[in-house]
Amino acid sequence: MSQIEKFKRKNNRSLNSLREISFVRNYTKYAEGSVLVSYGDTKVLCNATLENTLPSWLKGTRKGGWITAEYSMLPRATNTRTRREVSNGKASGRTLEIQRLIGRSLRSSVDLRQLGEKTITVDCDVIQADGGTRTAAISGGFLALCDACKKVSTNSPNLLVDKIAAVSLGVFNNEVFLDLDYDEDSTCEADINIVMTSNGGIVEIQGTAERKPFTQELLGYALKDAKNAMSIIFSLQNKMIENPELKKITSETP
Repeated sequence: MSQIEKFKRKNNRSLNSLREISFVRNYTKYAEGSVLVSYGDTKVLCNATLENTLPSWLKGTRKGGWITAEYSMLPRATNTRTRREVSNGKASGRTLEIQRLIGRSLRSSVDLRQLGEKTITVDCDVIQADGGTRTAAISGGFLALCDACKKVSTNSPNLLVDKIAAVSLGVFNNEVFLDLDYDEDSTCEADINIVMTSNGGIVEIQGTAERKPFTQELLGYALKDAKNAMSIIFSLQNKMIENPELKKITSETP
């Protein structure tokens, strides 16, 4: 009997199945783009702010605009309260690493030269965490960014160059698990996050062996599962982009 047959996941998910994914548009009132994204019980609020300014290091360079991101986790996003990082006086290394990943990923979806002298900041606030917060933030942040880009005054119809999505995967007993919840993430032997474009391009792969190294073959399986899973996410995103009045969309329950 294979590990797939022996291992039972929540909701009887197969190893290569996503959790239920949903996007809720215009979740807040004031942001130029606002999306609440859910990957199972993980919920991230993504608000995109459009400003007619540039970072000081980019002013006068005529290199176009800038996309950046900030990430935070609310104190009761987890089962015990975590102190706000502002109380500690600085962001943690984990927070900085995640928000840099989100910013890099989102920038790959926009032609910054056509953005002009503008900055879009995507704030990703985790209101409930159950694994995969950074990947949910990227997929939801992209939709918030899309809505903000629609408010950019530009003569170019090609500001957005591609769609972006992300999923997490893990390795346990030489099997690849897709879209980990917290219990799975905390016990897996390797943790992998993959960011891709809808054209199949790889934006970033983060892979760390927690207990023992994983093989190149398993990484290949992870990439294949990630590409198949993200085709589902891209389909949801596309429906939201093509229907600006669409308030909410949810994937089919596995």
